[in-house]
Amino acid sequence: MSIQDEVADLRARTDRIDPRELDALWARLEPCRPVDLIGYRWRGFAFDTGHRTGALLGRIHWYGKAFASEFDVQPLLCRDDSGKLVSDIGTGHGEASLWEVVFRGEVTTTMVYDGMPVFDHFKKVDDDTVIGVMNGKGNLVFDGGEHFWFGLERDVAL
Repeated sequence: MSIQDEVADLRARTDRIDPRELDALWARLEPCRPVDLIGYRWRGFAFDTGHRTGALLGRIHWYGKAFASEFDVQPLLCRDDSGKLVSDIGTGHGEASLWEVVFRGEVTTTMVYDGMPVFDHFKKVDDDTVIGVMNGKGNLVFDGGEHFWFGLERDVAL
């Protein structure tokens, strides 16, 4: 089974996903570079591990992320009441930037929030899909000691 098929199967699951499954998938993925993300809006999806951040993203109508440049990132691109895409700087305490950071022993592209101790690390499934894992400090990041896992699919060029 290809990695793309594994990701599709995980997304289609109706039962809770054990974070260990995502840890194992992560270990096999290629690190992402900033150039892989920049210049595009990406549609987001959450893996259902039961993490509280998944519910928060549902409440704010999270759409995904937009990466205009390394220092111009909209981490919480959401739909407002009229359906328009807007950057939710209130929930995110600002926006974000991209850095290359060592996580789990390898350098990968990491989105650093401007106003919170939160880091989203990215690895590539393929040119149009990346997997992200939220890291940092606090209850938003860790739920029962577990990270929040999500993915992004390339949407449109900026």
